[in-house]
Amino acid sequence: MSQKLLKEAFISNLNGTSLLEISVGLSLPPLCLLCRGLLLILYYVHYGKPLSSRKYSLLLDFTVLVSPLLFSCTVLSSVIFFIPVILAAFCAGIFSKIYSQRQRDTRVPFRQIVKDFQQTHVDPEYIPAITVFRVYINVLTSICILAVDFPQYPRRYAKAETYGTGIMDFGVGAFIFGNALVCPEVRQKACVAQPKFRNLAKQFFSVWPLVFLGVGRLLTVKSIEYHEHTSEYGVHWNFFFTLAFVRLAASLLLAIFPKNKSWIVAVSLAVLYQLILNTTSLKTFVLHGSNGQDTRAGFVNANREGLLSLCGYLAIYMASVQVGLYLLKRRNSVQDWVEAACSLLLAVLVLFVSLHLSQAHADPVSRRMANLSFCIWVVAHCLAFFVCFIAADLALVFAQLPVRGCVVPSCWNAEPPGSRKRPAAEAAPLGGEGKLRPVCLIGAVNSNQLLFFLLANVMTGIVNIVVDTIHSRAAFALCVLHLYMFFNCLIMYTLQAKNIVLKFW
Repeated sequence: MSQKLLKEAFISNLNGTSLLEISVGLSLPPLCLLCRGLLLILYYVHYGKPLSSRKYSLLLDFTVLVSPLLFSCTVLSSVIFFIPVILAAFCAGIFSKIYSQRQRDTRVPFRQIVKDFQQTHVDPEYIPAITVFRVYINVLTSICILAVDFPQYPRRYAKAETYGTGIMDFGVGAFIFGNALVCPEVRQKACVAQPKFRNLAKQFFSVWPLVFLGVGRLLTVKSIEYHEHTSEYGVHWNFFFTLAFVRLAASLLLAIFPKNKSWIVAVSLAVLYQLILNTTSLKTFVLHGSNGQDTRAGFVNANREGLLSLCGYLAIYMASVQVGLYLLKRRNSVQDWVEAACSLLLAVLVLFVSLHLSQAHADPVSRRMANLSFCIWVVAHCLAFFVCFIAADLALVFAQLPVRGCVVPSCWNAEPPGSRKRPAAEAAPLGGEGKLRPVCLIGAVNSNQLLFFLLANVMTGIVNIVVDTIHSRAAFALCVLHLYMFFNCLIMYTLQAKNIVLKFW
């Protein structure tokens, strides 16, 4: 068997993992974020100043925010259920150290800290959880697209062939969800009256980089005979095309229907698509082609998975638009965000009950078809993932309260009740565009997300061409994965340090 066919077989015919294991794995990024923030607060407590060295800041961010995820999806995957417990205990230890240190200096009673926390103000114009959610989906995707080619990456985490829930199956849906959270229709002020079709032409123009990248990937993969999983999207289709067409279709729908009713459009699309799958021969066509023998003759047969799954991905996008509109409602205090998190948790509960019913009476989760169960699963886990980030941000606000003047990048800054809000001139060195603005890995990736995703894809291809991944030992695989991620992060970090955003469309 050729190396190409061997690698294709290595990532094919898989069945995914359990919903519980995916939930446990998704708890790691918020815990890593919390750990990084607490370490920065502890540094401030000890030295009376923030960590200013960009070199050490990058090393800290990479070591705490990225490296644990690399280990947890490779050599530590067998003990994945213990890792969140260890991280949570470590965070509790750091907080205890912060609190005991501040007690010697200020002697603020713990009860008073809790009371202040409930009344603490946060910036209503800034929602760090949205940024961190989107960045971590990008980071996790970048890790997985290369790690999956190494034997240390568990096969159960890779994309399922037809039915099943793998971490990488969740990743593609979450990528769509994250893009919709910040789409132009969500970011537009509700009070501003605009013609419905005003931005439609702009959206058609804005997706050309995705179409260009999709064509570039197609030509590159075919020309170098790079290994590919045909049943994932088809012979010619790829995820860049899916991103582009879903965004265009969503812009058209949002120009026709009120955006605050996008959840109705999402439910209608997903349910109607599932009914058609169950009552017609469409499901057989997606899985086995028009002749029932997996033919790839003709464009539609060749790319049937990519073309027909657009309906499911569009439903996820529209659902995310509704979530984005809810999140952007003005919330000024910790109490407001606690209530919002509780509402989202209630929605998660309803969605998981719906998922159970859908799998029992309609169809199991299938990323290949992007069916109703897949849509419900992706939205449910995305909301749960997002709530975890809100909880981590609120925990960091609580930890900052006894430490006046401490700032954690890419998180809320605590403003205790009664405190004087600093003028913009005073705030600029800490969070504005001034020279003293701290460089943060999360902010760096967020500034150039498409570039980061493209760079990860290019580097994945280069590594696969140069390295025999499927016969690599654990130590070598970990070394390659860490170098690959560090190089990608270093590029983003350098661009942000120089205030460069590579967007020209």
